Amino acid sequence: MSVVNIAKTFERFSEHWSPKIVGELNGQLVKLVKFKGEFVWHHHDVEDEMFLVVRGSFDMHLRDRVERIHEGEFFIVPRGVEHKPVANEEAHVLLFEPASTLNTGNVRNERTKERLERL
Repeated sequence: MSVVNIAKTFERFSEHWSPKIVGELNGQLVKLVKFKGEFVWHHHDVEDEMFLVVRGSFDMHLRDRVERIHEGEFFIVPRGVEHKPVANEEAHVLLFEPASTLNTGNVRNERTKERLERL
């Protein structure tokens, strides 16, 4: 057990779209990730995802709308819902999702991270 300083942990890495594991509880992972630019359209067959904006903001593109998520807000994408995060400026985001969640969901490409770094 240890305290995690979210702001200081974000200072430990610079890459975008590369989630870092910072905690684990009950089969769920707490991840920190920096968003900048567009991610890929994807969905997760069996996992819901929670996106909590720690700094900045980003747009969550859904097939029927776009939701802007601001600092201090969170958004949950239910399993099976296709989505694509887009951040015009760098955003710091905390993810809370099952350990089985692959960052690119049903898509495998150069952004897919099979193994995540633990900080």
